Amino acid sequence: MAQQQQISLPAKLINGGIAGLVGVTCVFPIDLAKTRLQNQRSGQQLYKNMMDCLIKTVKSEGYFGMYRGAAVNLTLVTPEKAIKLAANDFFRQQLSNDFGKLTVFKEMLAGCCAGMCQVIVTTPMEMLKIQLQDAGRLVAQQRVMPSIVKTLKMGGTSAVLSRSYNTAPTPQVMRMSAIEITKELLRTKGVAGLYRGLGATLMRDIPFSVVYFPLFAHLQQLGQHSSEDPSVPFYWSFMSGCLAGSIAAVAVSPCDVVKTRLQSLKKGPNEESYNGVVDCIRKIVRKEGPRAFLKGASCRALVIAPLFGIAQVVYCVGVGEFLLGYTPYNIYSA
Repeated sequence: MAQQQQISLPAKLINGGIAGLVGVTCVFPIDLAKTRLQNQRSGQQLYKNMMDCLIKTVKSEGYFGMYRGAAVNLTLVTPEKAIKLAANDFFRQQLSNDFGKLTVFKEMLAGCCAGMCQVIVTTPMEMLKIQLQDAGRLVAQQRVMPSIVKTLKMGGTSAVLSRSYNTAPTPQVMRMSAIEITKELLRTKGVAGLYRGLGATLMRDIPFSVVYFPLFAHLQQLGQHSSEDPSVPFYWSFMSGCLAGSIAAVAVSPCDVVKTRLQSLKKGPNEESYNGVVDCIRKIVRKEGPRAFLKGASCRALVIAPLFGIAQVVYCVGVGEFLLGYTPYNIYSA
C-alpha cells in the first residue's frame, strides 16, 4: 500500500497541474471581474455587476483585456493546485485510522494543513495577478473622473510600478510585465514584497480548505455505486466539486475582499491604503459598510465552482495515472 501511494504521487501532481490549467483558462475573465469589483470603492463605482465589468473591459481593452494577468496564473496555478490537492490527500492518509476512515474534525484538519501549504505559491501568484488585473480599472477611473485625477497614490516611487498608471489627458491601458513587477518588488522590498498580504491569504485559504475538502468528500460519498463498489461517475465528481467549491467560496468571500485590497499596490483617487488586516477591516466597515465584504462574491462562486469541479474530475478520473501508465483510463466509472 505504501508503495502504491509513493508511486501515485507524481500522478497526483500531474492531475493538479492539468486541472489548474484547464480550469483557469475557462474562468479567468470572471476572476478579473471579481478583482475589479472588489477593489472599487463606494461612490467611485465604474462597474454595476460582473457582466457590466466584462462588457466595459472588452470595449476599452479588447477581448484579451479580459485575460490580463492570465500568464501569471497559468504559470503558477500548476504547482498551486498540485500542492493543494496532493497535500490534502497526504494529510488525509496520515490522519486516517487503520480502516481508512476519518472523523469530520480530522477531515477539517487535513484541509487546514493543505491550505497552509498552498500559500507558498498562492500569495505571490495572487500578488502579481491582482496588479495586472486591476490596471484597467484604474485607467478607466481616470477617464470618467478627469477632474479629480491629479495623481494616483502610489505604494512606491518606482518607475516600473508607476508607468502603467500615468495620468495623461487620454490615459490608455499600457502593458506591464509581471517579471518587471517581480524584479522591482525584489529590489525594493525583498522576498517579503511578493508575500504582501500573506496573513490575509492564510485567513482566506485555510477556512476555504477546511470547508471545501470535508464537504466535497461527503458529497462524493453520496454518488458511490455501492458499498462494495465505491467508484463515482465523473459527472458526480464534477457536481460535487462545483457545489462544495461555491459554498466554500461564498463563505470566505469577506476574507478575499480584504486580501485583494491589501495586495493592491496602486490606488485610485480617494482610495485609502491599509496597514494590515485589522486596519483594512475597520476602514471598510466605517467607509463602505458590512455589505462591502460581499463584493464580487457571486463572481468568486462562479470562478471557484467550475474550477474545482474540473479539478476533481481530472483528479478522480486519474488522468495523471493514465498518462503515466499506472491505471486504465475509464471516465465513466472513475
